[in-house]
Amino acid sequence: MEITGKIIFALERRAGKSARTGNDWASQSYVLETHDQYPRRMVFDVFGDDKIQQFNIQPGQELTVSFDIDAREYQGRWFNSIRAWRVMPAQAPGAAPVAGVGPQVGAPGVTMPADGAAQYGQVPGVGVPGPQPQAADGGTDDLPF
Repeated sequence: MEITGKIIFALERRAGKSARTGNDWASQSYVLETHDQYPRRMVFDVFGDDKIQQFNIQPGQELTVSFDIDAREYQGRWFNSIRAWRVMPAQAPGAAPVAGVGPQVGAPGVTMPADGAAQYGQVPGVGVPGPQPQAADGGTDDLPF
């Protein structure tokens, strides 16, 4: 999955030693805000010192984040984990969209095509009353429709 937005906060880096393998580990979480009509926020993790340094994510950057979602159970409760596996600079406006990610209606710079109703399986003009004709003398008709 992919999401594009602005990094608005970087949480503190966490590190430790695995009790099971004895290897060192590191993780850092970031908050990304989308540019939709109603902006949404998502917290995601980057796992591994090498990835944290490679991605070099800073607050204020516009990024496209590819991520995996997983869930785990702990003491009868379920928790989601969103882990980034690729982070790239966001494309400039007007650039070709990322494969698999289409523009959303209401997003900045996205307009509805003139025949947009037809692409959603609707017949244009059906059920929508047109403008009412005026009488020849310039007055209004007394018809109820």
